[in-house]
Amino acid sequence: MTSRPGGGDLGWGDDDAGSRSRRQQALLVLADGEVFEGEAVGAAAPGGVATGEAVFNTALSGYQEILTDPSYAGQVIAFTCPHIGNYGTNPTDDEGPRPWCRGVVVRDLSEVPSNWRSVEGLEAFLVRHGVPGLTGVDTRRLTRHLRDAGAMPCAFGTAGEEALLAAARSAEGTDGRDLVSEVTTRSPYTRGGGTLRVVAYDFGVKETMLRHLSRLATLTVVPAHTPADDVLALEPDGVFLSNGPGDPAALPGPTGAVADLLGRVPIFGICLGHQLLARALGGTTYKLPFGHHGSNHPVRRTATGRVEVTSQNHNYAVAAGSVKGIETTHVNLNDGVLEGFRAPAAGAFSVQYHPEAGPGPHDARYLFDEFRTSMVAGMPAGRGD
Repeated sequence: MTSRPGGGDLGWGDDDAGSRSRRQQALLVLADGEVFEGEAVGAAAPGGVATGEAVFNTALSGYQEILTDPSYAGQVIAFTCPHIGNYGTNPTDDEGPRPWCRGVVVRDLSEVPSNWRSVEGLEAFLVRHGVPGLTGVDTRRLTRHLRDAGAMPCAFGTAGEEALLAAARSAEGTDGRDLVSEVTTRSPYTRGGGTLRVVAYDFGVKETMLRHLSRLATLTVVPAHTPADDVLALEPDGVFLSNGPGDPAALPGPTGAVADLLGRVPIFGICLGHQLLARALGGTTYKLPFGHHGSNHPVRRTATGRVEVTSQNHNYAVAAGSVKGIETTHVNLNDGVLEGFRAPAAGAFSVQYHPEAGPGPHDARYLFDEFRTSMVAGMPAGRGD
């Protein structure tokens, strides 16, 4: 069995030790040649090799919401929390129809879930959805390395080290890639009910976002590359720009559609939607060294000085000072990243973090109420409540 750095008695029973001894030894190899030992879990990687961009997530809970967030398309998620899978999985906590991530890396995968909501163990969940993974990895060392060297392509599986290194060095990152086209809905659909009407662009929208929006209005979800004229033909009171994966600079079509909507209907953007709104207003975006992935990021709301603890998942950010005519509404206290802004002349606002936050705190859910207020204010007399 693969050695586990740190050693010592982990308190496994005989059954646990036996099941772990049956796992195949596997490796995680980063594109820069760094190697990590582990054991294969989940679905079998085709030919013993799986690839993706390695990132780490610091959340202490919500692993199912994280795995099923479409924003992780193309990436391999390493959890810094050492014990993953202890409360199992259930259909309610899915944020997408399936996981879009390329794989998962953990320190210790729980064999026996214990929670009244659990209907399936995490490994069975990974197998059912075809997601390969590794357990027994020194995720502390991995996290430290990614923090210093940055997110990068990787390969993992049961193949030999040389084959994995070659695969890692030829694997794609997220730079310049339109990953949104992989995860967006293929046809429009409707949720909720009410007098207000919202059109939501699905760039990789999370289920929790749809639940919040459908409480506000009749919600029509449209594919990512829907033209602005088609959106306006639905006579929306507001347009929502969702989260999603990949590089916002690789999405000229959606950016152009958002630009065509500015000033014509209230707009609210989250995560990738925030970045696309900024680019539509003439701003620029850039890739962070290792991104923001976790549920404990402090963000200051400039209007009140209040610090909100937020859930985040993004590799790209809006360059501060690149968007003209906006008011900064939120700032990340860890690194100063522009976390939110308002464009009064365009009737639009957005945030980089996730106010819907399934696995995180709920400090910022007021933003959905602000979206409703902006829509009611922009409605013709006699509509609304």
